[in-house]
Amino acid sequence: MATGRGGKRSAGGTGAAGRQPGHKASRTPPARGGTGHIRIIGGRLRGRRLPVRQQAGLRPTTDRVRETLFNWLAADIPGSRCLDCFAGAGALGFEALSRGAAEVVLIERAARVAADLSANAQTLRAAVARDDLLAQARLEVVHAHALQWLATRPPRPFDIVFLDPPFDDAVLAQTCQRLSQGWLAPAAAVYLEAPASAPMPALPEHWQIARERTAGQVRFVLARA
Repeated sequence: MATGRGGKRSAGGTGAAGRQPGHKASRTPPARGGTGHIRIIGGRLRGRRLPVRQQAGLRPTTDRVRETLFNWLAADIPGSRCLDCFAGAGALGFEALSRGAAEVVLIERAARVAADLSANAQTLRAAVARDDLLAQARLEVVHAHALQWLATRPPRPFDIVFLDPPFDDAVLAQTCQRLSQGWLAPAAAVYLEAPASAPMPALPEHWQIARERTAGQVRFVLARA
């Protein structure tokens, strides 16, 4: 199984509440130190728990939302190429790997979060290498700013893209526009997550919303390019 590749961390300031912009904005007060976990809820690696540092800025997609999303994507995941532009704890990308994606690329700009992602990715590589059905899958962690990464490389079409950016960063619309410049395969699926209290950004031309739902403070959408 392919090993992960690091990338340069882009320069950037802090978010509105003093958080690093590469983090996921927390909806609850952060824990002081310690370690939590995410759990893979479906696929070949179902039930596996991965440690996640408890700190301000990490907001893994909940089990409830992931279950709905991957039900929507059930026919798309096997053999797909997946890109997670704001990986955070890696819940979406690792779930896609477990369910049969052929390639998963996780981008994260915060150095400490990217390091934790790489450690968990290595754990999963070892597990996948022993699984005949998943052994050829590729899992890559990139330490970079998603917008800059997309701008400085030749487009590589992906079948599925996950967009769950920090709630305090206005990057969702910019990332959608960048993706529309050759990064999406025909009929690609793009997942977008945003605060329920705010409207979704205008999508690029020829994108259509296929599914939409609200869970608590989160609105999540599946668009088709």
